[in-house]
Amino acid sequence: MSVSNSLSQKENLLKAIRFEKPDYIPMTFHINEACFHSYQPDDLFELMEQHPFLFPNFQKSNYIKHSFAQNARRDHPYTDDFGCIWKTTTDGIVGSVHDHPLSDWENYKTYLFPNPEYSTGLESIDWIEFEQNCQIRHDAGEIVYGSLRHGHTFLQLCDLRGYENLLFDMMDEEPLLSDLISKLETFNLSQISHFLKANVDIIRIPEDLGMQRGPMLSVDNFLKYIYPAYQHLITASKQGGKIVHMHSDGDIRLLANYIIDAGVDIFNIQDLVNGIDWICENLKGRVCVDLDIDRQSITPFGSPAQIHSLIREEVAKIGSKDGGLTMIYGLYPGVPLKNVKAVMDAMEQYAFYYN
Repeated sequence: MSVSNSLSQKENLLKAIRFEKPDYIPMTFHINEACFHSYQPDDLFELMEQHPFLFPNFQKSNYIKHSFAQNARRDHPYTDDFGCIWKTTTDGIVGSVHDHPLSDWENYKTYLFPNPEYSTGLESIDWIEFEQNCQIRHDAGEIVYGSLRHGHTFLQLCDLRGYENLLFDMMDEEPLLSDLISKLETFNLSQISHFLKANVDIIRIPEDLGMQRGPMLSVDNFLKYIYPAYQHLITASKQGGKIVHMHSDGDIRLLANYIIDAGVDIFNIQDLVNGIDWICENLKGRVCVDLDIDRQSITPFGSPAQIHSLIREEVAKIGSKDGGLTMIYGLYPGVPLKNVKAVMDAMEQYAFYYN
């Protein structure tokens, strides 16, 4: 299926975000790098070629050589610019932090933050080159993103202190924690300023806050320690005239209203763990829902018919002719190829549900 309409992909996405009657629901199918050594690559390439709506610029040569992120390399522990050590067991799957540089507050006396003029926190960056690349994408008519590293605030604190230590800090009202959060916020705001200078279209602030059931911290602690930083990041982005995209995995129903009230324009949220009906009743029409299609149950273990039924239900309940819905699916190893095809087929079919 191909797209034959007067709107470019960028124009259509902006209309969906702004509730301005897009021609179709924007759909993104992301293939994790680990898939290229867990499936036969040619099987994936064939499916991509068969779905030009999802992969409009597909060229096999772009996928022949792929490099893994520095924190997603098996048997190669990676120390990021915050001093956190990442390890993974599978090439292509982002690992977890196994050594927390501030697990002992004594280390804070000599701890140095990375320089935001040269680092994203995860790795080094050349901001002049970043601006040049943004201009190239603007000239090509593409949507241009600036993204904080995944886990910019709460998860960064977990990586620095350790999850349990951090929760105890919050409950004990550890005075050094406020200072750490302030410095982290300053670092992140510097990143936002570079995105504004580069004139990106959308600023992403991705961070997982949810578990399988409920958030990773109490609502009170979120509001006291994390939410003010979110407000400042979002306000700086909005004052710069940018669209703000927030991502969180997990069940974040208890936090969703606060995040939306802070000014988020696009909210990437998982479907089944939060509930399709809950999302429809609480988010539809208030914010553009960037719906993260199930990766836990139906797509890996269900039938193609169940996959079609799921995606149709989500589009029918959360979507609208006015817009306000985009959808994304992340493919990871373990999903049967027939189900991979079913997801692709359904995304292409139901993108035009309201057309």
